Amino acid sequence: MDWLGRVGKLRQWARNGTRAPHKPLLLLYALGRFQEDAEGGLRYTAVERDLQRLLTEYGPPHRTTPAYPFHHLVGDGVWEVRTDRGSGSPGTGVRDLRETGATGRLAPEFRAALRREPPLLGAVARLLLDVHFPPSLHGELCEAVGLRLDPAEGDALAVARRRRDPRMRELVLTAYEYRCAFCGYDGRIGAVPVGLEAAHVRWWAFGGPDEIENGLCLCSLHHKLFDRGVLGVGEGQRILVSQRFVGHSPAARAHVTALAGRRLVGPQPGVRPVAAAHRDWHTRQVFHGEPRLPEQPVGSDRAVGPSGR
Repeated sequence: MDWLGRVGKLRQWARNGTRAPHKPLLLLYALGRFQEDAEGGLRYTAVERDLQRLLTEYGPPHRTTPAYPFHHLVGDGVWEVRTDRGSGSPGTGVRDLRETGATGRLAPEFRAALRREPPLLGAVARLLLDVHFPPSLHGELCEAVGLRLDPAEGDALAVARRRRDPRMRELVLTAYEYRCAFCGYDGRIGAVPVGLEAAHVRWWAFGGPDEIENGLCLCSLHHKLFDRGVLGVGEGQRILVSQRFVGHSPAARAHVTALAGRRLVGPQPGVRPVAAAHRDWHTRQVFHGEPRLPEQPVGSDRAVGPSGR
């Protein structure tokens, strides 16, 4: 059985680049639990909160339920569900899953293959991460689902995948003159830039091209916040900050909330800015909630009230 091929072809809702990482998140979670207990089952009532948290933090901006992947992953041949009544899922109804004691686990043949070929687990996990999430989130996603991956794991069973353009980082950093497009950070050690990364606006995992018009030079902090949907890019190359972000410290205000409405730093003259199509994809599929209004300077009309006095 080609388990990598099967995992790589998980059936998901797909239209106009819509993100639907429900099944990949459940499968990553199940792989993490498999490492702890290869025979243990995942009772829906016991894991529902964990799965909801994963969907909230790493899923699409609109709210969704873990009942959907818990039931539908069975159809991909890598997952099984049993209830107190016997084998078979009761459906996507949350109440039915709870009341029937629905319990899921990796399919028997899949579990056997993972025991037979230990490197397979790492290869499957890396495939799921590469295909569905940007690299900036891989490490924390593994922590969130309890996965322990050896750096070399997965290499022995490498799969054919779309190759990234190794020139992308240098092209993007040069276009933005080695400055973070959000805050202007430009740190170096000697001649070597540190803490600066090339971020894909439309994620590479979702067809985002390795082109300058789909890239931003960002510092490590703002790259992570961009990929988590805290920050975005709006019309006029203005920075979006999510209303859902909460931070009361001076650092949080200075490095995040104060960015709302500011223009991007760069790119240099003659270089095309982020394309509207990629910018709009990020706003629909990654950015969380509505953008905050720009902060009003002290002494502005808004600060003194409607009377102007």
